[in-house]
Amino acid sequence: MRVDLNVALAPRTTLGIGGEAARFAKIESVRDIRDALAGGGNILVLGGGSNLVVRDGGFDGLVVQMAIPGISVDDTRVSVSAGVVWDDFVGQMVDAKLHGIECMSGIPGLVGATPMQNVGAYGQEVSDTITAVRVFDRESGRVETMTPAQCGFAYRTSNFKGSERWIILDIELQLSRHPKPIRYPELAAALGVGAGGMAPISAVRKTVLALRRKKGMVVDPDDPDSRSAGSFFTNPIVDADTLAQLEARLPGVTFPRWPAGDKTKLSAGWLIERAGFSKGDTRGKVGISSKHALALVNLGGATATELLALAREIQDGVRDRLGIELHPEPVIVGHD
Repeated sequence: MRVDLNVALAPRTTLGIGGEAARFAKIESVRDIRDALAGGGNILVLGGGSNLVVRDGGFDGLVVQMAIPGISVDDTRVSVSAGVVWDDFVGQMVDAKLHGIECMSGIPGLVGATPMQNVGAYGQEVSDTITAVRVFDRESGRVETMTPAQCGFAYRTSNFKGSERWIILDIELQLSRHPKPIRYPELAAALGVGAGGMAPISAVRKTVLALRRKKGMVVDPDDPDSRSAGSFFTNPIVDADTLAQLEARLPGVTFPRWPAGDKTKLSAGWLIERAGFSKGDTRGKVGISSKHALALVNLGGATATELLALAREIQDGVRDRLGIELHPEPVIVGHD
């Protein structure tokens, strides 16, 4: 395994910003992991760099990029390695008529990052189908298999997020030969079916990709709105008291909301625009996507400092005007 020094991380992220890695290595086997960890120190596992903000001072430690390949299919049970490109994998499963992840078409990055963030879109989350996650446990020094309960999946998070303990090697999923109901109203409308209706799996993938492109959420070198980390904020989930306070601030205003257990999920994009920010707003070399209020974009030559300042401005504006706290979705690493 080769370890390179002072490697630029900006080209390895979809945002294209950030400093250098003190050390950088590609991981193609468990042995590579053991070799990489032998030196000790801080470690960052890099997937496709699609949900990551690297600060301008870079990462003073070892960055490992997962390059472990492989997909194994046993009827509807599928094992896929961390280094596989997620959307390529989704496309293969759609071609095989295996249902359960088609609504997550177009999400950038590698498979290994999906359980960390519990990625999801258009009514599906990866935790809906995961049956096991195989990891290298830095504490025990062994390869372990974790159940979904041990993974601690929740909305856009898991026990892996923010932890250096585990390095994800592969995931196992239970897919289905039977179509899944379309739960997301926007997708159902685009497909021409009612909420809860069915559609051919290939049509679902094609429609999801089209919807994501319209929002700048498919990485495309020709689309400046796609130079982002995807949705920069998670949709807030609030209790009844917080919801009542928001309703009091907005008398007579109808706003998007969805049940989330005994709480309510709100639309972060709607809140951002209601707080006075608009699609296409710019601050120097960064801005809000012209297509989607949730995406913060690098307009060219931006720094992480500029991007994070805009993020704080949006958080402060939504908190001050609407009383709702927004939380970043990307992992933010490194130093200034």
